[in-house]
Amino acid sequence: MKLLKRRRNAVSLDSRLEGLAEAADLADGRLDADAVAGARSVVSRAGVRRSLSIDHTAVALAGATGSGKSSLFNLLSGTGLATVGVTRPTTSTAQAALWRGAGSGPLLDWLDIPRRHEVSPAGAWSGPEAPAGRGVAVASGQGARVGDDAGGPEGQGVRVGDDAGGPEGRGAVVVPGLDGWAEGDAAGLILLDLPDHDSIESAHRLEVDRLVELVDLLVWVLDPQKYADAAVHERYLRPLARHRDVMVVVLNQVDRLTPAAAERCLKDLRRLLDEDGLAGVPLVGVSARTGAGLPELGSLLASRVADRRSWAARLAADVGTAADALVRASAGAGALTGGSAGSGPRAGASPGAGARSGADAVATVAAPEVSVDGLAGPLTDALSEAAGVPTVVEAVAKAHRHRSVAATGWPLTRWIRRFRPDPLRRLRLSAPGARSSGGPVGRTSIPVTTVVQRSRMDTAIREAAGAASTGLPAPWAAAVRQAARSHGDELEDGLDRAVAATSLGPVRRPVWWRVAGLAQWAVFAAMLAGALWLIGLLGMDYLRLPQPYLPTAGELPWPTLLLTGGILLGLLIALLSRVAAWLGGRRRARGAARALRASIGQVARELVLDPVAGELSRYRRFTEAVTVARNGDGG
Repeated sequence: MKLLKRRRNAVSLDSRLEGLAEAADLADGRLDADAVAGARSVVSRAGVRRSLSIDHTAVALAGATGSGKSSLFNLLSGTGLATVGVTRPTTSTAQAALWRGAGSGPLLDWLDIPRRHEVSPAGAWSGPEAPAGRGVAVASGQGARVGDDAGGPEGQGVRVGDDAGGPEGRGAVVVPGLDGWAEGDAAGLILLDLPDHDSIESAHRLEVDRLVELVDLLVWVLDPQKYADAAVHERYLRPLARHRDVMVVVLNQVDRLTPAAAERCLKDLRRLLDEDGLAGVPLVGVSARTGAGLPELGSLLASRVADRRSWAARLAADVGTAADALVRASAGAGALTGGSAGSGPRAGASPGAGARSGADAVATVAAPEVSVDGLAGPLTDALSEAAGVPTVVEAVAKAHRHRSVAATGWPLTRWIRRFRPDPLRRLRLSAPGARSSGGPVGRTSIPVTTVVQRSRMDTAIREAAGAASTGLPAPWAAAVRQAARSHGDELEDGLDRAVAATSLGPVRRPVWWRVAGLAQWAVFAAMLAGALWLIGLLGMDYLRLPQPYLPTAGELPWPTLLLTGGILLGLLIALLSRVAAWLGGRRRARGAARALRASIGQVARELVLDPVAGELSRYRRFTEAVTVARNGDGG
């Protein structure tokens, strides 16, 4: 089901939890591990709390030694369960008083509260006139007398300590009751008395920290002497600024002050709470001795319990606090250490760290709209040089000229070309178009990357990563730079395979090669015929044989014309073929350069730019998810 919303148009708690879970997954390995673990802990804890009773509200009374929280617990519950003291911790483990606690067992098991006490309506206050033996009377040295629920005979009760007593010699005072509690307004209340948060026993402090993270509503009990203590403000109240909707602050022992002094203390405490980010948190002045302020406190608790929304408000605050911790870690402001980022002293700051609240958390920074396509040019240039593309392009032009001369050169000198190695085969590169068969790609013999080329390549990668991460928070910028170099070990092999697999030109030979070759053979035949004719004439003249008829072309005999014409035409065709081969080599080189650049660009995208784009996309999704987790209002 869709859970309660805090206000109209606010993001639902379900959506915020999903956003927090997604933000934690996206931040894993990029941001501080404690912040990520804290966010995941909140998601897990929320899942457990939602599966437990939502008809019960766990309210914790927390305070320092001598603040009187145990006395308040006894008075509110109408029992003497809590042992009270002034100068030393007397509460070692948390205990619970339940109003209509049926069905609350799994919740208390999750809270790990073994000491539980069911409060009957008759045992609770029902008005200014408490029934005989059931009211709460306090006197110096005698403590509070409660009824059978305290474990003694009716009218005898148990002691709750001198801190609840009146001045020496004052008679017992019946404390005005909590209107309506007897009629069931407190049904579903689970009141917890926590150990002292400043206890000398570390186990007590750890128990407080644990339960402060879990309970639905927190009631901080302060006293006039230590209400400004930095321990409570920096360790608990300030990190819990997000939890102002599930918090009540009580200034106890106001009876020890004059009315004017009590008013000044309350105003000063309100100022401190406002500075802690807790503006609007209810502040009640009470006295466990005289009962002053207790009806107001009781009415406030009863309304929160009857509302049945504190559990959802608590989870929403935990989600916001955890999201704020992720934002701070993302902004490089330092992750909050000391435990989970859910709530309490481990929800955003280590004890005494004075961590900022969600209200003033660093705002998320939107990912810059950087197109990795715009970063490809300089990177491809550097990688092309490192891959030996200029050498290959030059070899393509030379190979074209070499093969052209071999196909169109003068037949008398053409065979000499066969003794010269093909420039592409020397680099162990296939002939143009030979890769269309899709066979395996071997390594080339391109000269290894020089130190200068490798330096240029590294510089280009750093510059591309730097341009892509401009404007990003430091942790995410570092993640982008790391992503850009994540495939560095594969880069040189990838470039070499890309060069080897690139088709460097068409497979078919140019038609003019065949025409020029036939022409060369034709003029060679004419030259050979003229040469043989002249040799025959010379032989006949040597043997003094009669000379045959010798045709002429003008004044020039045909044998001479065929010989000299064949030689000159052959050389001319060879020269023209070389010019054409040079021009064709340049054209083939440009085509090969484009093909190689495209292949190198693909390698640059796969091994450098795609990981960078992935990190940028990851950050964009993180900012969207964490914004949802923060309820879309940034705090």
